Amino acid sequence: MILTDMSFGQFLSESVQQFWQFTGFSHCEWTNLVMLVVGIFFLYLAIKRNFEPLLLVPIGFGMLIGNIPFPTGMEIGIYEEGSVLNILYNGVARGWYPPLIFLGIGAMTDFGALLANPKLMIIGACAQFGIFGAYILSLALGFDPMSAGCVAIIGGADGPTAIFLTSKLNANLLGAVAVSAYSYMALIPLIQPPLMRLFTTKKERLIKMKPARVVSQSEKIIFPIVGLILTCFVVPSGLPLLGMLFFGNLLRESGVTTRLAKTASNAMTDIVTILLGLTVGASTQADKFLTVDTIKIFALGFLAFIIASSAGVLSVKLFNLFLSKDKKINPLIGNAGVSAVPMAARISNNVGLEYDPTNYLLMHAMGPNVAGVIGSAVAAGVLLSFLG
Repeated sequence: MILTDMSFGQFLSESVQQFWQFTGFSHCEWTNLVMLVVGIFFLYLAIKRNFEPLLLVPIGFGMLIGNIPFPTGMEIGIYEEGSVLNILYNGVARGWYPPLIFLGIGAMTDFGALLANPKLMIIGACAQFGIFGAYILSLALGFDPMSAGCVAIIGGADGPTAIFLTSKLNANLLGAVAVSAYSYMALIPLIQPPLMRLFTTKKERLIKMKPARVVSQSEKIIFPIVGLILTCFVVPSGLPLLGMLFFGNLLRESGVTTRLAKTASNAMTDIVTILLGLTVGASTQADKFLTVDTIKIFALGFLAFIIASSAGVLSVKLFNLFLSKDKKINPLIGNAGVSAVPMAARISNNVGLEYDPTNYLLMHAMGPNVAGVIGSAVAAGVLLSFLG
């Protein structure tokens, strides 16, 4: 049948209208634009300011992916059952990725600094006050206990732990909690130094610590075995994280599984980091992310991070009251009690060098820093024990 001019024009018009309905422009709202700007800002911080690019580039680009508007039912969105993004997001929603990240962390981390000076573990433990302080504040602001636990774990400055716990307690908060945790981890160079200067005197910043003793290989091999048994007997709910952390460390230190340790700490960790960052970013769909609760989560996460960093520094000042002059600890390493390895330890070292170019604190700061990794996982296990 030959179409008349009128029918052809009508057909063309309807085709254009139908095509328009499938474009992002047709479904775009101001909230999508806001989240796209946030994603671009994350990319700016990562690429131009070099703030944790391995985290913020995948998260920032994931935000762009997650906030391209589209009509429902196309099975392309991260929350649409059966879509590729939804399948990849299962690693976050079901807590698969965090234990794999912990395996990589264990395989790349030398716990020698902690074994050389075990009392530094107490600093890592004190930094976890940020978690429990934020838990109380969250309850006071109206969050239910499960959601309060999700918000509180941001204080550990440990993205994988925050994702793992939130996936178990309240998966609806995953996007906000994960982005908050990783954002504050990336902003450590801006957040921690002012706190370190606020709570220390110039004399304290100049404290030089004795070189740490040499830790034997046997100690390093025994540590992950004993560490697993001690921590997981106390908090069995932390087994997925702690088990993988100590297993990865044993791969590193045993001396007979070098290939496995290299795979866990390099290729595998990189792959999981890409998938985790991208899907966490994509989960920030505007309609689910831009809520009042998200604003509360970011505010409480910031307070939790402040409390954790401050508690670490102040705990060192308290210990020094009971230590002899030649054994005093430089309180600048207290900030490293949070779980961000090795970023927080580098901040301790950098601030110390500002006041004395010969005072290298990196190896000393790694003690509380790796203790913070264990401490945040234990804290997550404790929360999961009475909330899960």
